[in-house]
Amino acid sequence: MSERLVVIGGDAAGMSAASQARRLKGAGELEIVAFERGHFSSYSACGIPYWVGGDVPVRDALIARAPEEHRARDIDLRMRTEVTELDVAGQRVRSRDLESGAEAWTGFDKLVIATGARPLRPPLPGIDAPGVHGVQTLDDGQALLDSLSAARGRRAVVVGAGYIGVEMAEALLGHGFEVTVLNRSEQPMATLDPDMGRLVHEAMDGLGITTVGSSPVTKILTGEDGRVRAVATDGGEYPADVVVLGTGVVPETSLARAAGLPLGAYDGLLTDLSMRVRGHGNIWAGGDCVEVLDLVSQRERHVPLGTHANKHGQVIGSNVGGGYATFPGVVGTAVSKVCDLEIARTGLREKDAREVGLQYVTVTVESTSRAGYYPGAAPMTVKMLAERRTGRLLGVQIVGREGAGKRVDIAAVALTAGMTVEAMTALDLGYAPPFSPVWDPVLVAARKAVGAVRAAG
Repeated sequence: MSERLVVIGGDAAGMSAASQARRLKGAGELEIVAFERGHFSSYSACGIPYWVGGDVPVRDALIARAPEEHRARDIDLRMRTEVTELDVAGQRVRSRDLESGAEAWTGFDKLVIATGARPLRPPLPGIDAPGVHGVQTLDDGQALLDSLSAARGRRAVVVGAGYIGVEMAEALLGHGFEVTVLNRSEQPMATLDPDMGRLVHEAMDGLGITTVGSSPVTKILTGEDGRVRAVATDGGEYPADVVVLGTGVVPETSLARAAGLPLGAYDGLLTDLSMRVRGHGNIWAGGDCVEVLDLVSQRERHVPLGTHANKHGQVIGSNVGGGYATFPGVVGTAVSKVCDLEIARTGLREKDAREVGLQYVTVTVESTSRAGYYPGAAPMTVKMLAERRTGRLLGVQIVGREGAGKRVDIAAVALTAGMTVEAMTALDLGYAPPFSPVWDPVLVAARKAVGAVRAAG
């Protein structure tokens, strides 16, 4: 008799796992049932700010594979169906059809948990008022677009200045809104060190985006019609016709917690290298609901990125389908932009290095994306951290214009390989004046870091 695989979650990790398992095992060997509570499957949530901003013209361009396509491959994908209970001992899940309300139990031989993350929605007065939007799903994106069209004025407030916050600030600016970003931290982009975040702050101000640091929101103020009219902080009120929340996400692991599955310090599921939930031979988990090993700090972290989710799904599907694959960990690479400013980071910040007890040196260099004499050469700033005793690369942050962001991939490879900054200076990188100075900015930083390590003894 065939086995049954049940997948909870129909986006990147869940459907990648289901698809890979189906490639390895036919319908006669493995029955696959997947549950997704939303209206869409296998879509790019990372692309929502660019759809809202108009860079991506239509919503469906973000959908990699529609439910019908999965079903055509013998995957029983049940949309608008939420799993409400997980019975580990009984090897079954309870689901509820969100349209009809009907409930049913479904047994499994193997289970994949890919429940994603949920946005942090602070319990503030007025947070649920019309005109206040999160941007986690395609439905959220459409609701925001409708709100922008219906807004009586052209003032927008973004709460939070992380990746989603700065990307949404750009999208709103493109719609002709006057944009204010309120941030709890002093500088935007808390994934950077404050000195690099200050560069982002200055650039955002130059683009016409008002960025207010050290300003946690205390309440959302509404008008007589119940719609949002302003956002309040201890420092004052900021008028708003639309509010976008960019306050981050946390793992959606309520089902796993209730079932007694192991969670880490960030409330993410804990797995082994094969993405199997620790202590459970027939349960796997992947995507934004898990914690992963940071290869630099050697600690578990929650890193919710679509790139990781798709890789997790491939690993899980291979293992469920009878093969063998592993996910060794991450170095924390991320890249974003606001208008023409590119922002990238990988590895540890100074704060991270201190928390794990590493002694380090830092260097910062200013360079250009191309040879200085070549037309279009744009400035960039590169900050590099290296371990004080060994010279091992610990992290890189880059803020600059065109051609800056993807240079972080050089550092990501070096971090994964455990390279020292001295070894990095010998990297044979591509050079031509339209693409780089003779010494690439990352290698200039590595050379300076070698000197700092030697000076530190």
